[in-house]
Amino acid sequence: MLWQLFISFLKIGFVSFGGGYAVIPMIQHESQRYGWLTPEHFQQTVSLAGMSPGPIATNSATLIGYQAAGVGGAFAATTGIVLPSLVLVVLIASFFYKINSNPAVKSSFYGLRPIITGLIIYAALHFGFASGWSSLLQPSNWLVLLIGAAAFIAIVKYKTHPLLVIAGSAVLGMAFF
Repeated sequence: MLWQLFISFLKIGFVSFGGGYAVIPMIQHESQRYGWLTPEHFQQTVSLAGMSPGPIATNSATLIGYQAAGVGGAFAATTGIVLPSLVLVVLIASFFYKINSNPAVKSSFYGLRPIITGLIIYAALHFGFASGWSSLLQPSNWLVLLIGAAAFIAIVKYKTHPLLVIAGSAVLGMAFF
């Protein structure tokens, strides 16, 4: 049983491009193929995995492994699903470590910084004002921007620990909203 869990989730880990939600059908197929969970129990397991912190595919693998074979099953399934990604990251990191001092590589990474920063700012504004730019005129949104600016200044200028900034922002959010 442990070997089945490991191999099944290893296969899923190798093809898990596109995120955890993309592999849910494969996880369901393997779970029902080996009789680890009923369709109803699988649905409950994936719901619980989605509410838990962390990647849904890894959480699903851990829960299914545990339900199928206890702690050993959880370990086997989790190891199987994360092993391909771990190996790939180690290989890529060792490759970049070797070419890190190359001036062209350094220049490329410095050139990517403003693009990444722009993408993050766009995502923050896009999700922050999901109802459109006209919602920017609402007073509550100005308050959100003010809290965000204060958090940025606290971290950059005053070197405040990020956890304190998050906690402070949460308190301000609860006070004003």
